[in-house]
Amino acid sequence: MSEDFLKDPLALFSVKGKVAIVTGASGAFGALAAKVLAGAGAKLVLSAGKKAELDAVSDECRALGAEVEGVNLRPSSEESCKQLVDAAVARFGRVDILVVASGKNDVAKIGDMTPARFLDVMDANVTQSWLMARACATQMQAQGHGGKIVLMSSARGLLGHPAGYTAYCASKSAVDGMTKALGCELGPTGITVNAIAPTVFRSPLTQWMFEDNDNAKAVRAGILQRVPKGRLGEASDLAGPLLFLASGASDFYTGHILYADGGYTAG
Repeated sequence: MSEDFLKDPLALFSVKGKVAIVTGASGAFGALAAKVLAGAGAKLVLSAGKKAELDAVSDECRALGAEVEGVNLRPSSEESCKQLVDAAVARFGRVDILVVASGKNDVAKIGDMTPARFLDVMDANVTQSWLMARACATQMQAQGHGGKIVLMSSARGLLGHPAGYTAYCASKSAVDGMTKALGCELGPTGITVNAIAPTVFRSPLTQWMFEDNDNAKAVRAGILQRVPKGRLGEASDLAGPLLFLASGASDFYTGHILYADGGYTAG
């Protein structure tokens, strides 16, 4: 076994020059993923349904030195996913990394959750992840050099929640199963498939939990009883896991759910 990597171990984590597609690039995790990969030297194809937010993130990534192609769409169909892959190939010649950061939640007790709302969450979190993985895996296999697929799960894929999370928990459990199945299926081709599963981390949607008021403190206290690290997550806590799963450092890891949760799911 060669130990050449010991001369520069940090090179294992390099994504410099790699071509990455990031969906949901206007969201909290998608924007973070885009900027982390940009700062690490990747070339980016970013997609989001909100053009103004997509343009803003694209500009931030360019300011970090990245070449960026912004595509104003959601990965909601076979055609739109193919369009994203085609945009990457047209601009950069290939696809090396896929980060699926698009998705949604819709909180309602089961008696109030309509079938249409339930299926909408499943479509956004499961079907669209599958469609993007399918489109990118097809391109990566044609290239013949392997690739990295990183899906977005949640601690709620493993654990239930009493406050109307049937759609969200079910969808993230499905993402976990998809990650494992695709990891097994695509492993022989050199494509790794893994998922990042955070618990609560700071974002525009959860910022209220970090505030200094009685309601926020009560909610935090309830969550922190289960978090050995004793705090909620920050966006930076997802940066390391993302870079690991997107780089050669994770070449022997596939079908894994990486919990970025401060120990929440360990206890």
